[in-house]
Amino acid sequence: QVQLVESGGGSVQAGGSMNLSCAISGDTYSTNCMSWFRRAPGKEREGVAAIYTGGDRLYADSVKGRFTISLNRAQTMVYLQMSSLEPEDTAVHYCAAAYIYCRAGWTPSDFDFWGQGTQVTVS
Repeated sequence: QVQLVESGGGSVQAGGSMNLSCAISGDTYSTNCMSWFRRAPGKEREGVAAIYTGGDRLYADSVKGRFTISLNRAQTMVYLQMSSLEPEDTAVHYCAAAYIYCRAGWTPSDFDFWGQGTQVTVS
């Protein structure tokens, strides 16, 4: 089992920056892909960024060049650095972990463990 706890959400003005963190505990070395998802009001959950435990990264087109995902060496923290934030980035952001390796076009069904989510509001 893996436990995930997000932190760092809040409110920010458009054009600003915000950093999210996700603390990972439990059987961390059993997972191979970490990801951030988000769910905006009235929309389905969508993948924002994903990172292989080997270091390669994937990004949704909507956040490329603005967001950066990273994983610490001990695989106990995954981060999402967000810049040039837009009102369209307003959503509950979730951290997720998967046993399988990351793949292009990743979806929520690929993931086995989820955090409780943290709200990001851009106005």
